[in-house]
Amino acid sequence: MIVPGQSAGGIPYPQPGLGHKPQGMSTVLARRAGSILRRLGPGLLLAMAVASVATFVGRAVPVIGGPVVAIVLGAAVGALVKPGDRLDPGLAVASRPVLQLSIVVYGTGLSLAQVANVGLSSLPVMVSTLAVALGGGWLLGRLVGVRGDGQTLIAVGTGICGASAIAATSAVIQPRRADIAYSVGVIFTFNIVAVLLFPPLGHLLGLDQQAFGLWAGTAINDTSSVVAASVAYGDEAGQHGIVVKLTRALMLIPIVIALGALKARRRNEGRGPRCIPWRKVVPLFLLGFLASAAMQSLGLIPSSWREPLSLLGVFLLTTALAGIGLNLRFSEMRAAGVRPLIFGGLLWVTVAATGLGMQAVLGLL
Repeated sequence: MIVPGQSAGGIPYPQPGLGHKPQGMSTVLARRAGSILRRLGPGLLLAMAVASVATFVGRAVPVIGGPVVAIVLGAAVGALVKPGDRLDPGLAVASRPVLQLSIVVYGTGLSLAQVANVGLSSLPVMVSTLAVALGGGWLLGRLVGVRGDGQTLIAVGTGICGASAIAATSAVIQPRRADIAYSVGVIFTFNIVAVLLFPPLGHLLGLDQQAFGLWAGTAINDTSSVVAASVAYGDEAGQHGIVVKLTRALMLIPIVIALGALKARRRNEGRGPRCIPWRKVVPLFLLGFLASAAMQSLGLIPSSWREPLSLLGVFLLTTALAGIGLNLRFSEMRAAGVRPLIFGGLLWVTVAATGLGMQAVLGLL
């Protein structure tokens, strides 16, 4: 016999009017959202606060840029705050999902048609400097004693587009925080050197505006530093350098895919057939990057959106690097020593000399 208010097994169940209100879907979702915000909010908000300060400083000192300031400032704040269980979940979101989202948004500033606009004459210079950065990175890393993910990040950052390339590569190979921080620091150091050294060298070598723009676009790491150096040389050099730099950034696509495939294959060794899921080789964020660039190429992104999207992409990247900096352990960086800095300097000089040499061979000086 089934008693009212009980199930067939004799277990009481809530009845309307007896103090039990059925929960709607919206109530359940609201509670879950509140729980997620309480768990992720503190760390994520701290990363965004550091990113806001870094963005302000980066605008005041554009040669350095907000992302680099963020990782340094984040490391300093992290040393004082010492993030624990309360901040770690939010900082983890800033360090990875926000990082991946920044790469997707960054794609809206790139047009696949820009490669054609630069002209075939400049592509051999870009391809050769990239090949030297990757091949030379492997060889010089072995000679200097810098191996592993740090070697890869410095090589990719030097060969493609500095902190942005390090960010995209980190999202695939998942290196240690110390490797990311040290790599960004190395790139930053030689960005400053390039901004100060390239314009007087260009005048000393007698480079015209386009020749200097091509050299700066292929030999200086971060976009902000390319702009600073090439605009200082002249308006035409600035315009040409920016286009070359954006075209060079498209090299991220095949490099990240190749690194993703290599990382997945290494992880799969010794575990049966080497059938690697495509999502481990081509991450979703990279597909988003391609989709963003394709939309820009097709004119689907209104011109009025470009500047806000550019600012959003930079802020997301700055937030991600702030999260990495906040979680940084200085003991890990001290263990790396000065070898990564020596490695980065040798590689950067090699890439710059290669670019200039290729321009001479092709008659572009």
